[in-house]
Amino acid sequence: MRAVIQRVNYGRVVIEDRETANIGSGMVILLGVGPGDDEQKSAALAKKIAQLRIMEDAEGKMNLSLLDTGGAAVVVSQFTLFADTRKGNRPSFIGAAPPELASPLVDHFVAQLRSYGIPVQTGEFGAHMRVALENDGPVTIWMEM
Repeated sequence: MRAVIQRVNYGRVVIEDRETANIGSGMVILLGVGPGDDEQKSAALAKKIAQLRIMEDAEGKMNLSLLDTGGAAVVVSQFTLFADTRKGNRPSFIGAAPPELASPLVDHFVAQLRSYGIPVQTGEFGAHMRVALENDGPVTIWMEM
């Protein structure tokens, strides 16, 4: 699994004209699933992100997690995180998991984050989404399990 985590002042997802997610301070998490991923990797990544200390403390240092701040998360499924651009100019996505594997693992990841008490909103698997955010810092972290 791959994730791009962005610390945000706000995050929002719109599908067609319907808003599916809207948070204030927290994280926007773009989540990609590979063919070898499973619930164990999903749970480990969710735990790592829940405890990731990238939120600012009173002195402006990245010393707090979402668990400490009560911040929320938006999770957006993002198969393009598995793009292979080594050959030609058009990315290949054969390294991404098929939807029948990826969709349940995205749901499992979201459930794991929620099990830590983090308020989580989502996009919609397979939908064309417009994601808006204001990156705070900017802080952007790439993770892989």
